[in-house]
Amino acid sequence: MAGSTTKKVSVRCFDERLIHGYASLQTLLRPNNIEFLDRTAQLQVIPYEEVRTVSFVRDFQNDPVPNQRKTFGARPKSDGLWVRLNLRDGEILEGIIPNDLLQLNERGITVTPPDPNANTQRIFVPRAALLTLKVLGVIGSPVRRPTRPRHPLPAQDQIDFFPRPASAE
Repeated sequence: MAGSTTKKVSVRCFDERLIHGYASLQTLLRPNNIEFLDRTAQLQVIPYEEVRTVSFVRDFQNDPVPNQRKTFGARPKSDGLWVRLNLRDGEILEGIIPNDLLQLNERGITVTPPDPNANTQRIFVPRAALLTLKVLGVIGSPVRRPTRPRHPLPAQDQIDFFPRPASAE
């Protein structure tokens, strides 16, 4: 989503409103509401309690998630935390979030949706819209198990049937 200072967004509200517009990433998330310009260049200020999702889209459509998958069919391949979001209205979304707690936002959570080729690139869900957030898996964890040597050295009290050649010093 890098490249420009304003992004195309589609804001879905709990009262079934769908508002298309343009948002600056620096000013979108205010302390009590979201703020963006609609397609007629009018400033829209919507409280977090009314917002279901803010979808960052490639192009404006009637619905940013018309036939888009909302859950993964199999284990995702992208690195991060695989999460399931249960919204207040019963809707269930799955996505990937970075495995970095410093990137979490106190106003909500931004996920990468399951379909990388769909119109929606990222989805912001305000905390006020969430009932639960469940981590389903850690994908591409940097934590690795220590590797064991392929041929362990024999114990000191074990007889060595195949003596090792003396090293040339």
